[in-house]
Amino acid sequence: MTSRIQTPDRARAASPVARLLAICKWLASTLDRAQPLAALLARGYVAQVFFLSGLTKLRDWSVTLALFQDEYKVPLLPPEVAAVLGTAGELVLPVLLVLGLGGRFAALGLSVVNLVALVSLSEVAPAALQQHITWGVLLGALALYGCGKWTVDAWLLSRCPVSSVRPASAHNPPA
Repeated sequence: MTSRIQTPDRARAASPVARLLAICKWLASTLDRAQPLAALLARGYVAQVFFLSGLTKLRDWSVTLALFQDEYKVPLLPPEVAAVLGTAGELVLPVLLVLGLGGRFAALGLSVVNLVALVSLSEVAPAALQQHITWGVLLGALALYGCGKWTVDAWLLSRCPVSSVRPASAHNPPA
């Protein structure tokens, strides 16, 4: 049985266009195989940043409350509630994200935490803004494209019959 995708070695005998297409297919295949690792690394990087921030808030709760009262101006929430919700989000959502358990939900939740952090500060240094943008892009990609194959979600879905995870509308399409 021969492979339909030409490797760069086989493409030498073909026309330049065929060679280019074969190289592109080989590169795409290689990148597809790297996707689970890339998603895991992105999840781990962003989760570490937020989790460590949550641990810092827990270490000295009185300072955290003072920051939420004086420095962070979270709209619509009392400072005490904002401190509890923000800290809980920074501790729970990163764990879910790293595990890939409700990974898209965790990515969206951390995106909200990230945006609220930006909105609640009166001044953001350019370097800090760039970090928030980087985290936001990574979280957005994870939310849009999924957290990869190396997740608890993927493991659970591989053990469940497909029909049991489809939405109700997929079982009974409208007439």
